[in-house]
Amino acid sequence: MRDQEPAPMDAERRLSTKEAAELLGVKPETVYAYVSRGQLSSRRVSGGRGSTFDAGEVEALARRNRRDSSGGSGSGGPGGGNPGGELSVRTRLTLIESDRYFFRGVDAVDLADRHTYEEVAEWLWTGRMLPGSTFTAPAAFVSVARRAVEALPEHAAPADLLRVATVAAATADPLRFDLSEDAVLGTARTLIPTLVAALPPAGHHRRDEGPMAHRLWTRLSVHKDPDEASLRALDAALALLVDHDLAASTLAVRVAASARAHPYAAVSAGLGVIEGPLHGAASGLAHRLLQDVLEQGDAAPVIADELRAGRRVPGLGHRLYPGEDPRARALFALLEQIPRAEPALLAARDIVETTARHAPLHANVDLALAVLTVSSGMAPTAGETIFAVARTAGWIAHALEEYGERPLRMRPSGLYAGPRPPQPLPE
Repeated sequence: MRDQEPAPMDAERRLSTKEAAELLGVKPETVYAYVSRGQLSSRRVSGGRGSTFDAGEVEALARRNRRDSSGGSGSGGPGGGNPGGELSVRTRLTLIESDRYFFRGVDAVDLADRHTYEEVAEWLWTGRMLPGSTFTAPAAFVSVARRAVEALPEHAAPADLLRVATVAAATADPLRFDLSEDAVLGTARTLIPTLVAALPPAGHHRRDEGPMAHRLWTRLSVHKDPDEASLRALDAALALLVDHDLAASTLAVRVAASARAHPYAAVSAGLGVIEGPLHGAASGLAHRLLQDVLEQGDAAPVIADELRAGRRVPGLGHRLYPGEDPRARALFALLEQIPRAEPALLAARDIVETTARHAPLHANVDLALAVLTVSSGMAPTAGETIFAVARTAGWIAHALEEYGERPLRMRPSGLYAGPRPPQPLPE
């Protein structure tokens, strides 16, 4: 049974703060908080100290609050209500359920199997499949981004390089504040190749044309002439990692976009989050674990050291997949077609089987990425670079979606837990 909606009010009627608060079921202070977030507009009373509010706006906000708090909209926190108490936001981009994930309703693994990273990115952005999609970086963007990256110290992390390149590219784009869909899509198609072009080469060769996977390979691997199977695995890894619902970095991007930050700034927000060991940098930990197992020839002592130190074994388990991570399964299948990946694949299997004696956990995409990076002559940080470049496409898709929502909706209220005021002035 649903509560009946109140009868519509006269749209011309103005409400006092007290009346608006009563209709919304909140305190008067909260009414002004709605104004500061852009959810209500107010008008000062002529000759008075109070404010009035449009009755239609207040009624619409009251209906929205009731609908969101009921959980019927399927979203919570800043985007709506969630009986489970976790933050959730309505999105049409990615669905994860039953150990599978889907981009706009299409199985993401199937997309990665049949389409390039660029084509999957276009699908996520527009809902249209554009065969043969390519991305081109403007020379002016590449030049300023490379100069900025080259000024960084050698020990700078991948996220540092990409974040600096993003900010540099933004300075070269006078139209970056245009948040129309066409403008943001144009930014997406030029920013991603600019980021890859700004990265220093792993060897003496740098490729700036062709598929993104081919260009990225020359930034990550010391193997100058990769085989097609290796390039296919890297391209699939990019496509598989394009998006994954509201990961921590994606939430940061949506918060930035909610405040109407331009897409470069939104991507920079995401890059600032992925350096954590529980997110984008997790593959580096799995890479080092895999190297240790390959050096010792046995996973048991390596896993024992991890457990003895109280550390979680990297590359295993995922909170969104009770069973097998579909991204890992797809990437492992491609890696099995690369002869030089066999030792790393056997070491990864040893890690999973050894750990299963302690906890029955499946390999996740970080372990599969580690097999790719170890067997391809890449540095431990290469997985983080692959993740960041891939996820940039997803971040822009989420920014595009958020630009279509009301501004500043990603503004939760704090639950103050400090001493109640008034407190005496400190001595």
